[in-house]
Amino acid sequence: MDHLYPHLLTPLKLRHRELSSRIVFGPHTVNMSHEGLPGERHFGYYRERAKGGAAMIVVEPVPAHRTGVLIRGNFLAESDEVIPHFLRITDECHKYGTTMIHQIYHVGGHGDQDNSWEPYWSPSGVPSMLDPWGSHAINEDEIEELIQAFTKAALRDQAAGFDGVEIFAAYNCLIDQFWSPITNKRTDRWGGTLENRARFAVEVLSRIRAQAGEDFIIGLTVTGAEPVPGGLTIEDKQEILRYLDGQGLMDYISCSTGSYLHDVSKIVPSFQFGMKLGVEDAAAYKRVLKNALVTAESRIKTPQNGEEVLAAGGADLVSIVRGQIADPYWASKARKGQAEDIRPCISCNQVCVGRRLRDYWVSCLVNPSVARETEWNGDVPLRAESPREILVVGGGPAGLETARVAAERGHRVRLVERSEELGGQFRLASSQPERGEIGELLSWYQAQLEKLQVTIELRRELTKDDVLEAEADTVVVCTGSEPSRTGFQRTFPQLEKLPGVDQDNVCTVHDVLDGSVIPGTNVLLLDDIDGWWPATGTALHLAQQRHRVTIVTASEKVAAKLDLSMTGDTTRERLVRHGVEVLLATSLESWKGRTATLVNLYTGDRESRNFDWLVLATTNTSNDELYTSLANAQIDMHIIGDAVASRTAHMAIYEGRKLGLML
Repeated sequence: MDHLYPHLLTPLKLRHRELSSRIVFGPHTVNMSHEGLPGERHFGYYRERAKGGAAMIVVEPVPAHRTGVLIRGNFLAESDEVIPHFLRITDECHKYGTTMIHQIYHVGGHGDQDNSWEPYWSPSGVPSMLDPWGSHAINEDEIEELIQAFTKAALRDQAAGFDGVEIFAAYNCLIDQFWSPITNKRTDRWGGTLENRARFAVEVLSRIRAQAGEDFIIGLTVTGAEPVPGGLTIEDKQEILRYLDGQGLMDYISCSTGSYLHDVSKIVPSFQFGMKLGVEDAAAYKRVLKNALVTAESRIKTPQNGEEVLAAGGADLVSIVRGQIADPYWASKARKGQAEDIRPCISCNQVCVGRRLRDYWVSCLVNPSVARETEWNGDVPLRAESPREILVVGGGPAGLETARVAAERGHRVRLVERSEELGGQFRLASSQPERGEIGELLSWYQAQLEKLQVTIELRRELTKDDVLEAEADTVVVCTGSEPSRTGFQRTFPQLEKLPGVDQDNVCTVHDVLDGSVIPGTNVLLLDDIDGWWPATGTALHLAQQRHRVTIVTASEKVAAKLDLSMTGDTTRERLVRHGVEVLLATSLESWKGRTATLVNLYTGDRESRNFDWLVLATTNTSNDELYTSLANAQIDMHIIGDAVASRTAHMAIYEGRKLGLML
């Protein structure tokens, strides 16, 4: 089926390697190392993507030097101890014909002293953009030490079985700090002219080539223009890359997006950014490069996206990272003409980079097998030895995943949902501004269940007697949770109920999103969930519907919880743009008529203000009534998801996958 995506699936020569397609699984920090060494999680993770058809895998970066450590999960810098552990991974991935590259970086003036216990080294000693501290302006001897460190890291990778390295010159890290007038103030041979500012990169790349030999790929990670006045323009970057390319110093570049210079959210762009975000910059570089190939990155999600990018001539390869996290068989499904079977990434960032930012290993909201590939035998479940009749009650994320996995294992599955559509509260979330990609995931589930011949019954709420009469071998209760209507706030734990919450002009965010309530013009939204999407997304939804919205929250920062998915700053920008007022460190003491009594949590001062409606964004309450009613029944029964405790979609899908594998 290569004719569906002729450009995407065409082989490509990259120095001494023949790539089976133009599909790259690009570098990203997965934070799975233990004491700086790659282990079982890494092994299973990369093997599954190689098995799934990725033509080239670029393994997450290793710091070239001890001063470049950024996170706890970084691989050991300057240590040969990593070699046998990487060799096991490269040997395994090579079995599937995958070209294996390793990224090497140094973050320059933007490190983390509490991980490295070293000063940050940078060209001119400018302040870090990631914390309040300064950096050390390196001298000639230290520059030479860094060049040697990059070279030794590349040779170490060669010994570990990698086919090449990708040198990091993006986000305003060490190499492009030398390039930029914002971060390079030097007046010696390492600053000033183009030749001087590029000298560090030239030395690193040329020494790697000289010592690693001709049969070794050298790539370079870059980004577009620097997003601040006086920074490098796209034309400046073109000139630098043309200069390097003219000397034949790299075999390819990979064009990423974002920068530590006030553009961090584009480094892992969420659904709030458009598709094919980095393609324009990649095309700009493609126009000036005569030797190096160009990889386009950033929000290229589907095979059709990739085909369009390559067909337009703006790139030679496409890097699909979160797409192949969500579905490690992305490439093989594209080749088979089964694009509709690719599990879609929804670009939520909640469980990939969101977990990494909390110093956990990454996983995936839509694919909980991520980082559990060894434990769960990859992403494709094994067939059950004895197929059974499975009744799944509830068609939210937990029920959908349980039904899908159980059916894929050969069980006969019946899924019953009380509403008229599958998806539960996740479907409501898809109606919030810019969150329509959730709907794509739900459509994928619907299609997969139909292919697996799962019996689906909608608009039916099962009773205890219904379940018993079904005579299923196993019953899985996934009845989810209900919006709480008490107005409980964590700042007043002694109060079970907000005074005045029973009035007619009070509703929940769920009522707003499902259309059952259209509140008046002037809305007070009570956020007791730290700005998580039900609160902030609904505030934006109302604001876009021309309501005047005020958020009251005990948090000290609006949309605070969204920072962990790199959507906080972009969401705050949208709140400001839509005129949403925010009352921080404030709680709602009472609601009487149309009057809210608000309490400042710092001073204790009270203020009364009038609004038309109060909308509650509070923690849900589990719906376990069916499960409780069957507690004494002699049946094989399980309860998962929000029916156990009100949580997030990724926990529901994880529990659905885990149980489905056990049934």
